[in-house]
Amino acid sequence: MEAISISRRAAQLGQRNWSVDEILALYALPFMDLVFRAQTEHRKHHAPNEVQLSSLLSIKTGACPEDCAYCPQSSRYDTDTPTEKLLPVQEVLEAARKAKASGAQRFCMGAAWRSPTARQIDAVAELVAEVKALGLETCVTLGMLKDGQAEQLRDAGLDYYNHNLDTSPEFYGSIITTRRYQDRLDTLARVRNAGINVCCGGIVGMGESRRDRAGLIAELANMAPYPESVPINNLVKVPGTPLAGEADIDPFEFVRTIAVARITMPRTVVRLSAGREQMDDSLQALCFMAGANSIFYGDQLLTTANPQVLRDQALFERLDIVPAGMSSAKMPLDAEAPIANDLEYATAHAAH
Repeated sequence: MEAISISRRAAQLGQRNWSVDEILALYALPFMDLVFRAQTEHRKHHAPNEVQLSSLLSIKTGACPEDCAYCPQSSRYDTDTPTEKLLPVQEVLEAARKAKASGAQRFCMGAAWRSPTARQIDAVAELVAEVKALGLETCVTLGMLKDGQAEQLRDAGLDYYNHNLDTSPEFYGSIITTRRYQDRLDTLARVRNAGINVCCGGIVGMGESRRDRAGLIAELANMAPYPESVPINNLVKVPGTPLAGEADIDPFEFVRTIAVARITMPRTVVRLSAGREQMDDSLQALCFMAGANSIFYGDQLLTTANPQVLRDQALFERLDIVPAGMSSAKMPLDAEAPIANDLEYATAHAAH
């Protein structure tokens, strides 16, 4: 994708530049006013009762050399996360088929690498092509990309690349020291220039301030264009990681973050990601009201639990929500087809 076409796409989206102070002003709105504004904006650009369903599989788990303080896959922390090599093609395809049978529309594959080698990219490109052939959208999160690697993934049929910013530039050094913020931006630029859709968001509840949350959203909303998919993760506190004892973020502050993301990036898909296992149905419903319209769907994320398929289907039934593109249809109810076994920590480590 040429730079001029990227700029044109940003213009077509009607983007504006948001200052951190402007975003803080949104956060400060009365809660009901903020959610109403977000839902109003949501309905201008999205079907109001549809949610996009993605499934996430860890195709290579653990032994990551990075020191991300939230991540159980870091080799620096003593957690219960197993270390596994890249999964065989047939095992990945079996997980993808089960995900599709249970209603997932996009299949995301995460590998705990700092930066994949040429050989590893070759292997993932094969997986992308095979999953794409099943009729699923494809997404991967592999870490930092080098020149030419995004193009190779694109040519294999990759639809989305996930690489999270995690938090604001100012707070970033408190969470990660083994990779610069600019490194993340550079990978995102490679993905965008290759014409691949960008999936990029962050994590809240890591001890950051509201200004830091506003700073993260400003970074995302001011990308040209802003990401097609924005996962908002609520920190999953895994024993053994430095953030295991972090205090919970106020649930209404989390909903505010969803709402502010929706207002500042009206056309993006805002994904309710890691942390859903700890949310009751009422809080999830508030998140959908505030503009979330995507979830990770299945029994597990990369290495942490996720609400089970049948529980999600029951919630959708109660809320009259259907999968994106299925407004006049019912969700497939297949208790015999649980989603991929080894799905991760929503795009929290998907930042890798």
